[in-house]
This record gives sequence, C-alpha cells and structure tokens, in this order.
Amino acid sequence: MKNDATIALDIVKAPTSKINSVDFENLNFGHIFTDHMMICDYKNGAWQTPQIKPYGPIQLEPAAKVFHYGQAVFEGMKAFKDDKDNIWMFRPEENFNRINKSAHRLAIPEFPKEYFFAALEELLKMEKDWIKKGFGNSLYIRPFVIATEPGVLAAPGTEYKFMIICSPAKSYYNGEVRVQFSESFSRAADGGVGYAKAAGNYGAQFYPTNLAKAEGFQQIIWTDANSHEFLEEAGTMNIFFRINDTLVTAPTNDRILDGITRKSLIQIAEEEGVKVEVRRVSVKEIVDAAKDGSLKEIFGTGTAAVINPIQGFGYKGEKYELKPLTESYATHFKEKLMKIQYNLAEDKFGWRYLVKE
Repeated sequence: MKNDATIALDIVKAPTSKINSVDFENLNFGHIFTDHMMICDYKNGAWQTPQIKPYGPIQLEPAAKVFHYGQAVFEGMKAFKDDKDNIWMFRPEENFNRINKSAHRLAIPEFPKEYFFAALEELLKMEKDWIKKGFGNSLYIRPFVIATEPGVLAAPGTEYKFMIICSPAKSYYNGEVRVQFSESFSRAADGGVGYAKAAGNYGAQFYPTNLAKAEGFQQIIWTDANSHEFLEEAGTMNIFFRINDTLVTAPTNDRILDGITRKSLIQIAEEEGVKVEVRRVSVKEIVDAAKDGSLKEIFGTGTAAVINPIQGFGYKGEKYELKPLTESYATHFKEKLMKIQYNLAEDKFGWRYLVKE
C-alpha cells in the first residue's frame, strides 16, 4: 500500500476499534491511546519499511541498550480538526527537525523526512475519528526513538525503533500553578543535552520537582548550573516573564529547549508590536520586579498546555503572588495561537500543515 508521497508502508489494520469505549469528555491527558501505532526499525545500517499496526506491547530484550545507556529521544505534537473535518498539524517540520537534532546528539541515526511524513499522515488519516472537532480538542502525537540492540557494552546501539503513538486530548488545564525558583538543582549544563528532547532530561527532573511539591509548589523554574543566578526553563515548559508591558524570556542554547510554542509566541507578539527581549533573566531581577509591582505575569509555553499562567513563585523561603489580570498576555496569545491551529484565523506565518485525504 502506498501513500501520496509514494513511500511504501506496511499497514495492518486493527480488527476492531476501542473508540466507543472512550469517554472523550473526561480524558486524563496521555493515558488513552488510539487503535494504531507506527513502528520503523533500524538495522543493518538502514531504516526499514515503516509499519502501521494495531497499538499494543512491543517485545524487547532485557539487554536492550535503551534500558542501560538511555538512548531515547522523543517529540510532542498535535493534530486538530476544523469545522469542515480537515485535519491540520502545527509546524510539524519543526518537530521533525528537532527529533533528528536530538537523535544526532545521542548518536542515534536520523530518521528520513519522507518516511516521517508519509507514515504520520497515513496514521492520522486512519485515526481521524479520534480527532474530535471543537476548540480545545486535539490528538496528541508522540514520536520517539529507542535503542533496541541487546548488549551491555557501553557503546551506541546498532539497532533502533522509531515509533509514533497518539492520544486524544482536551484542553489542558492544570489548575493554579505556583513555582519554586531552584536554588541548587539545574536541568542541564553547558555542553550537555539540555537542547535535546532526551528522555533522561525529564527523568532527572522528577526528584527536585517532588521536593518542590512537598513545599506546596506545582513546578520548578530551573536556574543555570554555573551560578544559580539565572532562570532558564520551567519543568517541561519554556518560561516567559512580563515586566510592565515587555515580554522577557531566556535565549535558547545548549541548555534550553528550542520550544516550538515559544518561538511561535515570540513571532506573534512581535507582529503585534509587543516588545520582546530574548536575554538572560536573573532571579534578582524577577524578585525585585515582584516586590515593586512591575512583574505582571509569568507563564510557561509548550505543546500540551500551549500557554500555562503561573500565579506565584517561591525563592529562599519567601513567596510572591501575582495580582490577577483581566487582560493578560497569556490569555490573549493562547487564544491567538490556538485559533491559528484550529483554522479559525488567518495563518500569516504559514504554520498550518494540511493532512490531505
């Protein structure tokens, strides 16, 4: 069976669908998965024919290198359905480029672009009933790569699996969020893998986050590894600060993920005439701004939540609350960005990607 891009795909359809057993009004993010998944194996020095098959367990040897040396990278994307039943993705080339950038950093072979888009589009067409219409509904897409070669020699694997799984999602609301500025923990260091979506980056953050939760916070804003004086990322999100009417965010580098929502928000803000400063942001600057009232907003950006407002933060035992705003940048830019994603507004930037039937 071939798709429009003439890439051969090995497709096995699920005999039945579980979609009728899913309560789409009460989805727990990332827990329900669709009927099919994509798998493509790398062996003998080449990526093999991509397969789409029924979602289910995979078999790995206990010595698979992903378990021992952490060769695993992933992405997070979404598909949306407009009122005319068209399926759209948002800047998928950015996700494709980033997963290969992440793979390269972990000595994983890069995945061919034509395989990625042919398999992903076919998978989305097969799962189109799982993509519900309505503002806030989406299909979360998780591409990932793992090293599957058995062996405990400390060396890169020679065999890998590239997979894509999908999970229906509703508007992501995490309740009120307050963060702790980290005084001693860092997400990444210079020369490390902070810019990659490496699985280990996220596993390493759970323990410090649990410590913050024990003190009444929901998340951490990481500080730099050298001095712990500068704010970098918040958990799984890039972070923005609004000081008076200026948006400030840390620059991307080898410690900070080049977030797709982040860069999209910057473009929209600049197009609207909002002043955006991409520079290092010190803890002292934000604490002082909170004290003198010039700190108006803090919010995180990412695929799952799009934009997540932060109500307050803690640092060195002190807690700082932000005053609620009737017209916030977070609300305005989230609506603006989502209207582009759902084909409800003009796409001046050419970000939407139509999945053709």
